Amino acid sequence: MLSQKTIEIVKSTAPVLEVKGQEITTAFYKLLFSNHPELLNIFNHANQSQGRQQTALANTVYAAAKYIDQLEVLVPAVKQIAHKHRSLAIKPEHYPIVGKYLLEAIKEVLGEAATDEIINAWAEAYGEIANVFISVERAMYTEAQEQEGGWIDFKEFVVADKKEESSVITSFYLKPKDGGKVASFTPGQYITIQVSIPGEKYIMNRQYSLSDAPGKDYYRISVKREAECNPKGKVSNFLHDGVNVGDTIKVSAPAGDFVLESNPHAPITLIAGGVGVTPMISMLKTLADQKAENTITFIQAARNNQMHAFLDEVNEACDKLDNATAYFGYDADSSAGHFQGYIEKSFLRQAVPSSDSICYVCGPARFMESIIRQLKEIGIQEDRIRYEFFGPAMTLNTEPVETEAKN
Repeated sequence: MLSQKTIEIVKSTAPVLEVKGQEITTAFYKLLFSNHPELLNIFNHANQSQGRQQTALANTVYAAAKYIDQLEVLVPAVKQIAHKHRSLAIKPEHYPIVGKYLLEAIKEVLGEAATDEIINAWAEAYGEIANVFISVERAMYTEAQEQEGGWIDFKEFVVADKKEESSVITSFYLKPKDGGKVASFTPGQYITIQVSIPGEKYIMNRQYSLSDAPGKDYYRISVKREAECNPKGKVSNFLHDGVNVGDTIKVSAPAGDFVLESNPHAPITLIAGGVGVTPMISMLKTLADQKAENTITFIQAARNNQMHAFLDEVNEACDKLDNATAYFGYDADSSAGHFQGYIEKSFLRQAVPSSDSICYVCGPARFMESIIRQLKEIGIQEDRIRYEFFGPAMTLNTEPVETEAKN
């Protein structure tokens, strides 16, 4: 238990961390990797270069300071982060290393304002927070290992098939190299794949949603080739160009808390933008396999018909269901589909079956911001909206205003 004095000191730093948080976390990662370059085998280099990891950590540190006396408030965020940690094989021995350089970064950025009293309080608080993460992650490791077909850390899988789903998305069917069973998962979860790319110094890890229903003898991931961003996606392009049927990659057990919830009565709306369709197709196909009686709406936005993945699978799944409707749309240069360009509020009002729908949203951050904002504007309460980030969790601005959502 933290002393009242420690709590007061840590909480008093929250306003400073709100302003200086990203500067501190940027300094932290620089110190961490300078002293422990081997950890670059764990962290996503693209998220580092884009500043997303620094922002996500800054938000977490600020929240920890703000709610240090109410850690239960942070439990949902802790579990979300713990899923990612478990999928990356983060272990208890990593926490003291992180703590050391986080405190050094605070000292470096705050200078004389980082008194011994503040640093000592944060050291104590960090230890308490780390213990919470370690405890949650320990339970997750145990669950992953003890389930049927389960394992710990990374296991070798063979690429059993490779299939183009669109001009930019390719599916990889993965089976255990040892011929063993495939551990089950909850629709919406992801796996981490670990690859060594020729010419790259460090191992690279990436998390990809499982894009098929559970209960198969394989995992399927469907990867978008990130060719337009700068820098281009090293892992996605390597998978598309350098990984073929028969090749072996390492995989961690399924993880993630953006999952299809069991609710036999509530209407379900699945809204996907771009490659955000991957967890949604898993959810839809699972509902079809279960012959769910819910009213189900599937909305998919893609840039154009060449980039539209899983159209046949969506239609097949909906055909198995009595109360399912699928919509799709493209950018404004296409006349095909149920909507063009932006998803407008008027369309959502017509497509979402009722205000008690549970709405799942996945896609680019700006897409999700606009969709979630408009869902609120048509009467969907926040506690009925679920969404998933690809990469570190960022802050979404979803306060209702008049706006539209782009594919």
